[in-house]
Amino acid sequence: MAKGQRAGESPIGVHVVQGKSYYWCACGKSSKQPFCDGSHNGTEFKSVVFKADQSKKVFFCTCKQTNDQPLCDGSHNIK
Repeated sequence: MAKGQRAGESPIGVHVVQGKSYYWCACGKSSKQPFCDGSHNGTEFKSVVFKADQSKKVFFCTCKQTNDQPLCDGSHNIK
């Protein structure tokens, strides 16, 4: 799968709620980072659904280079 364009250089921490679904932007074009706003329409990208298994803080990737979509795996540190 292709990697999206960089939308940031560090993850965004979000307090997620158990049972709720979150739609992560994979293309990097969304103006609502780290979440999807539909900017991927007409491209090969689609949003990635993250369903929270518990209420907690998670760190969503903004560099779009992670191998653990949609969560940050530190790929923004590799240049």
